[in-house]
Amino acid sequence: MGKTSEYLEITAAKDGGDGKHKVAGLAYGGGKMRLFGWSKPMVLDLSGMTVPESVPLLANHENHTLGRVGVVNAKAENGHLAIAGEIVAGGELAEAIVAQGKAGADWQLSIGAEVEAAELVQEGRRKVNGVEHTAPFYHVTKSTLREVSVVAVGADRSTHMTVTAQLQLKGNSIMEPEVTNKETKPVEAAAPATPTATPAAVPTDTPKKVTASAPAAQPSETTKTVVAAAAPAQEPAPDAKAIAAEAIKAERERVAMIKGVCGGEFADIEAKAIAEGWDRNRVNEEVLKAYRAKQPTTSAPAVTVKKSGMTVKTLEAALSLRAGIDGDTLAKDMGEETVEAAMKDCDIPLQGVLAECMRLEGMNVPRTFDNAAIKAAFSTVSLPGILSNVAQKKLLQAYRAQPIIATSLCTSADLSDFKENERFRLTDIGDLKPVGADGEIKDGGVSEEKAVNQLDTYAKKFCLTRKMIINDDLGAFLKVPTAMGNRAARLVDQLFFERLMANPTMVDGKPLFSSNHKNILTGATSALSADSLKKAIKVFLDQTDADGQPVNVEPSILLVPTALKFLAVELTRGAALMMSGGAENTIRPTLNVLADQNLQIVSSPYLSNTKYAGASDTAWYLFGKPGTVDTFEIGYLKGKRTPTVERGDLDFNVLGIWFRVYFDVGIREQDHRGMVKSNGAAA
Repeated sequence: MGKTSEYLEITAAKDGGDGKHKVAGLAYGGGKMRLFGWSKPMVLDLSGMTVPESVPLLANHENHTLGRVGVVNAKAENGHLAIAGEIVAGGELAEAIVAQGKAGADWQLSIGAEVEAAELVQEGRRKVNGVEHTAPFYHVTKSTLREVSVVAVGADRSTHMTVTAQLQLKGNSIMEPEVTNKETKPVEAAAPATPTATPAAVPTDTPKKVTASAPAAQPSETTKTVVAAAAPAQEPAPDAKAIAAEAIKAERERVAMIKGVCGGEFADIEAKAIAEGWDRNRVNEEVLKAYRAKQPTTSAPAVTVKKSGMTVKTLEAALSLRAGIDGDTLAKDMGEETVEAAMKDCDIPLQGVLAECMRLEGMNVPRTFDNAAIKAAFSTVSLPGILSNVAQKKLLQAYRAQPIIATSLCTSADLSDFKENERFRLTDIGDLKPVGADGEIKDGGVSEEKAVNQLDTYAKKFCLTRKMIINDDLGAFLKVPTAMGNRAARLVDQLFFERLMANPTMVDGKPLFSSNHKNILTGATSALSADSLKKAIKVFLDQTDADGQPVNVEPSILLVPTALKFLAVELTRGAALMMSGGAENTIRPTLNVLADQNLQIVSSPYLSNTKYAGASDTAWYLFGKPGTVDTFEIGYLKGKRTPTVERGDLDFNVLGIWFRVYFDVGIREQDHRGMVKSNGAAA
């Protein structure tokens, strides 16, 4: 038997189901949630959520290989987020979920989303997900669903999950469990537990990860779902000993987690958490409350809290000015009024930044900063966003200041994902043909050639430590993103020259520079000279398309190692050439024809660096102008052509806050016709 709803089709296993462990349910009901790290409740606007075609199904938000238990499809509809998919049998955690479900466990769902834009609603009411919500709350206007987790306890009273053998997914539709009676009774929901979450930033440009765990209400008698195994109904009950062992293991891990978070400082919280079965979220929240409640005993005001009405935006601008970001650059990004307001506070110390963030969120500001105060400050919503934005500005400043040779030799393109992207280009439509006496126009065939490109992600992390804060060492903190900006720019060149000098095999199965492609000079006569350069130019100009017709593109750039830089300038810039005439050198007063080529001289130390395969201090290259003819392509992910700084998760074992830098980039050769290589020496 089966049923059909508005957007799904369900078929019982006995009518053709595959007998696999299927999962379906409500992952988010569209209402308010209180999440760790957010000072106010938050509502995820499902109309602004990007929902991938499929997302991983995790166990309790454990983002590692063993924590992945399946895959689901998700659909945002009518102010709710529903999921359906499959639990992959065979894994320890997956089998435990199914076994405990058979034993009567009421599993619930939780979502992990990346917050890209949020707004604090301070007054009145606002309709989100079809429901009016009373302020104050954070309205998350833009987000991306990253994962769905199976959890024991969450925070949204409307969510639930069913594990069954009687569901079969049809195409990309969304499944939901069979409900025999559509009438529902009001249910009493348990108070929400604290979800698993990282402190998520609000209205900043930097995406943040928020794990929104949401508990289910206890089902009424008329709506209670049945949990069944994938095997036939006659199968004996699961091994009780195995289930008990799994439960004991989980409890030991929970106790160890509690002791680790408390760190020996909060014995009362530790004892209560163990006795009452708290999860990590509840423990983190209570420890944080305890940190915030602790007031220093000293009366010496080591931190001055300004009463000037600073906002998050002006605070960020003030710290940016102190970090050395040019005021005009800031004004373009943040507005002149903001920069002007921040001018008087551009000497603000790091402790002052922490104090202002605490004040902005209504927290008690200590007279001096100890470990508890620093941890409390790090828990604010605004501080991580301010620091990551300032670090991003310093990184971009350094990235843009570092010259990148590859950008003058390569074209740029945006790729949609990390898969190998095929790049097809029109190479020939054939010659125009005379029109016959009958007036018929001949059909022109189209020729294409294929190349590829593929992105990789390059990343590192760094930390703002307690020591830096106490010492007010902003420079030490910003040295890292500055260095990473330089490194990111150099990375582009490193990837390009590594590929160029390796002489890679192209899609046609032939090396980039080869006799087959007619774009290489070898032997002793290939050393850089007037004659060899003329010969290389001729080879470049003689390149033909797939139909055998001349490409007719002039070389534009002469790329040489640093050892040949000045010789290249002499050959291409002088008005006359020194010629060898018998026993003496004589000057022939004639025009330097090479100077008339207007070749741009580009020299690079990478060409002769022995760290790279194919390094040579004699080899040199001719390149066509990028855009006129294809050479190499620099690929970026969806238009993001600079590296990104993000704050990482708050770690209670570290007196500081982590940041990460990542850059999605890839470089591949495209067309051999846009380049010529000369070995510069005998092969």
